[in-house]
Amino acid sequence: MKIKILLMFFIALTSVVFAQKEPIKEGNVNNLPVREHTITLREATVNKAGKDVMGMTVNGTIPGPTLEFTEGEYAVIYVKNEMSVETSVHWHGLLLPNFYDGVPYLNTPPIEPGHTQKYEFPLKQSGTYWYHSHTMLQEQSGVYGSFVIKPKEQIVDYGKELVLLLSDWTNEKPMNVLRNLKRGNQWYSMKKGTATPLNQVVSRGAFGAQLNFWRQRMEGADIADVYYPAFLINGEERIEYPEFKAGDKVRLRIIDGAASTSFWMTFGGETPTLISSDGLDVVPVERNKTFIGVAETYDFLVTVPQEGKLEFRITAQDGSGTASAFLGSGKVVAAEEVSRPDKIGMMQEMAKMDMKMGAHALKFQPKKDERHAIKAEYGMQMEGEMKAVPMDKKEGMDGSLMVDDSKMPGMNMSKPKDSTGMVKMKETKMDHSKMEGMKMEKSSDSITMDHSTMDHSNKGEMKMEGMGMEGMDMFSEYNYDYLKSPVKTNYDTSVPVNDILLNLTGNMNRYIWSMNGVPLSETDKIKIKSNEVTRITFNNLTMMHHPMHLHGHFFRVLNENGEYSPLKHTVNVPPMQKLTIEFYGDEVGDWFFHCHILYHMMGGMARIMSYDTPRDPRMEEFPVSKIVEETNQWYTWGMLDGASHMTEFNYVSSNIRNQFNVLAEYGYNENLEAEFTYERYLHDYLRVFAGVNVENEMEGTLEDIETTAVLGIRYLTPYLFNLDLRMDSKLRPQISLSREIMIFPRTAIFGNYEYQADFGMVNDLPFEDNFSKEVTWSVGLEYFLSKNFSLMGSYDNRFGTGGGLSVRF
Repeated sequence: MKIKILLMFFIALTSVVFAQKEPIKEGNVNNLPVREHTITLREATVNKAGKDVMGMTVNGTIPGPTLEFTEGEYAVIYVKNEMSVETSVHWHGLLLPNFYDGVPYLNTPPIEPGHTQKYEFPLKQSGTYWYHSHTMLQEQSGVYGSFVIKPKEQIVDYGKELVLLLSDWTNEKPMNVLRNLKRGNQWYSMKKGTATPLNQVVSRGAFGAQLNFWRQRMEGADIADVYYPAFLINGEERIEYPEFKAGDKVRLRIIDGAASTSFWMTFGGETPTLISSDGLDVVPVERNKTFIGVAETYDFLVTVPQEGKLEFRITAQDGSGTASAFLGSGKVVAAEEVSRPDKIGMMQEMAKMDMKMGAHALKFQPKKDERHAIKAEYGMQMEGEMKAVPMDKKEGMDGSLMVDDSKMPGMNMSKPKDSTGMVKMKETKMDHSKMEGMKMEKSSDSITMDHSTMDHSNKGEMKMEGMGMEGMDMFSEYNYDYLKSPVKTNYDTSVPVNDILLNLTGNMNRYIWSMNGVPLSETDKIKIKSNEVTRITFNNLTMMHHPMHLHGHFFRVLNENGEYSPLKHTVNVPPMQKLTIEFYGDEVGDWFFHCHILYHMMGGMARIMSYDTPRDPRMEEFPVSKIVEETNQWYTWGMLDGASHMTEFNYVSSNIRNQFNVLAEYGYNENLEAEFTYERYLHDYLRVFAGVNVENEMEGTLEDIETTAVLGIRYLTPYLFNLDLRMDSKLRPQISLSREIMIFPRTAIFGNYEYQADFGMVNDLPFEDNFSKEVTWSVGLEYFLSKNFSLMGSYDNRFGTGGGLSVRF
């Protein structure tokens, strides 16, 4: 009873106190008790999915050890780099001095091979967090672990606890994974059985929906990009914890430390109670099936069954795999099995909506501010009239807000509903000490505010009517309405607000990801002002989920709980949806902000949030351009077709805007053509090119070789045809079209048509002819054996019919 009274007093106090947090200072200025940890990073052979491969270990294991601390301590962590490459460690979700955040070249020096780096900071929070490398793709190779800060006083009632760190594992080198994504290879979806070939689409009566996607230059609904042979919990696909006994009440600290996989979590036995999100307490809610996005953390209270062992199961979002942990002993008390999502059904539902997809991931003018134009053109085109149910008049919202739906946080066009259909709020003892330093409400409702400074904390109470949003139920289970802060989190209405619109944009064909059509390498920093609320509206114009993470801050995720909207450090933005966050500017320096799907971040979906304060002089020798360049690497790939009638070689080297191509064809009738071109992408679908073409003029002899310069454009048309328009140095225009379609799970058809005209402006034509033409065409069939090999057969009107093997490298 005494604890309950104290708790009620704390809630009452924090709901009225204006608690502005100052930037966390370096050094143990308050003489806090020190706790030290040392972690050592090494390259080692590991086997996580049936094959010995080279990984990166932390203290000899993957994942690394749990670093345990207590709130109010001073953390000192030594990171030893015994690898052959430089590395880094970011402390995900921790509020700490900018210099120790761990993003190399931005705010922390990289850790060179053979060096040890010291991180030190006071712990002014408690909860479940984690750490990982922020260098290239090292996190995928194993550099990650959990970070647990115990509260000064345990208030939540439980006896034991267990950290469950979720992850995904590939036996490939992560850079090869990204290279494969960049080349547009569909092998990963074939391998895990999530591809939607044409035969399945037609059998479901979804060809019209497929045409709608093709028209918008999209192959189909997408959920996850990478094939993983294993999903892991604490490094294992199946792991047992028999030390837990019947009746034990256990706090599960669950962390999604995967590189690119979000999971559905399900629990056997009694319905568990969710008590914390991203390290901060929430109003407890009984909840079973729950979605966890990449880099999020959730804490649940579970009770071990009286008979049997409780299963905790994770299912990859695309249904491509599972992993389980078991608490207790005896017969398994099974968790719910989550069915594989119906991607063809998703296509059909989306085709019913008035929705324009295909927003540019790479704009023609990256410096031009077109964010509102992008939002107006793409995504949901809403018809009908928007109506609002009664709202708190004291919030000062006027009619102008009703027109701009970008100001409506977390708007779900159908009524959001919990994925389990059962949410029960419970009053329980909670630890609110984690809220220290977070700026709370100060009542000033009577102040008359203009639009730029009005308080939108109750916008979650708005409902949408008459929108005609058929089909939006497919996304309704991805919302945060079940998360409610135990204390008010809204800001004083007198604090100025800076609204930022970020359209999340992407291109699956070239695997470029961006915001407002601009990748990190082509943009400036986003300036953040101190003593101001920054409100960011995410407008996801892609078919992918994007877990957005802001370093060094917690932000409000505006939902239907209004003033009690939860605080988080990572928020998942569902496909074709809007979501709004806001935070108070109380830091200094530059902070990284990015999608936490590792391959999306490397593809350009990142920004630097800057308080525009002087750069730390200790970072002078570490240029920020180095971290930016990581998102604009050069990737190379090639293909060799060896067939009975011809050989074809294709080699590509590409970054975001530039591409070099080498193409050579040789028919066994001694017909040769080779071409080298340089391309410059003006935007996603349009590029200009110039190069040199070499071919023999007469079939059957290689003695007469003709060399011409070529200049033209290449364009990806609606319905995904590759169009090539060119003129050569002999003033001969040429047009070609090519296309590939997957017709069965591992089988694709392809074709190419090329037409060249010669009007005799340079060449001498035969007497009385003022025009000649050359037409070439080919059709073929390809069966994918693996990521690198295919069987193929084709007919080419120059070389005839044949078959052979395709090799990709």
